[in-house]
Amino acid sequence: MKTTIACLHAHHSNIAYIEQAAASADVELVHYVDPGLMRRIGSDPGFSIEQAKEKVAEQLGWMLQSKPDKLLITCTNYIALLDEKRLDTQVPILKIDEPFFEEILAHNGQQLLLFTNPATVEGTMARLHRYAAQQGVAVGGVESAVIANTFDLIMQGKQAAYTREVADYIVRLQANNPDLKLSVAQLSMVEAAEHARRQSGAAIGNPLTPLTKYLVEGPSTSPRDGTMER
Repeated sequence: MKTTIACLHAHHSNIAYIEQAAASADVELVHYVDPGLMRRIGSDPGFSIEQAKEKVAEQLGWMLQSKPDKLLITCTNYIALLDEKRLDTQVPILKIDEPFFEEILAHNGQQLLLFTNPATVEGTMARLHRYAAQQGVAVGGVESAVIANTFDLIMQGKQAAYTREVADYIVRLQANNPDLKLSVAQLSMVEAAEHARRQSGAAIGNPLTPLTKYLVEGPSTSPRDGTMER
């Protein structure tokens, strides 16, 4: 019997990426898209973090009523707002950034995480440091940067222009910094990263590649001894 995974997205463009990641897994994906919360946070200064956390719990509670085997959250802002104590459930909640974090933490050299959405940077980097602390490893040499004036393109549905501009930026950056490990931190950037990889020949990390195994097996519950599990 297939494992059913209910997926929460902040933008519909993430659906295709998750379907791609799960193509070889024996799972059924049920997608829920809610961009409204991120827009409310960005536009309403009277909307508190506590209210945002309650909204995330409400959305996940609605999804749980369909009795999925697992939940998957693909938006890093939703993950940052997740308060699992508000949910009365034993259903595993998978966070898309955790397998990606494992790959980042397994690399010892200098790394740069690229974003297009400035609103996701602080929450993602904070989660990376918290996750590393939970695993007993240090975050060394990891910095972040935003590719300016690109995120509005994806929000306007201009996927091709977005992909082109992000890919061109990555290629230029890689050419000027050939020894720097680059990764894109958002699902919306995965296609651009693949274009850049084909042009530059350099491996570029992304949240999608390590996801398939995670969708099937879920998060590791094994104790860590200061080294990352492979």
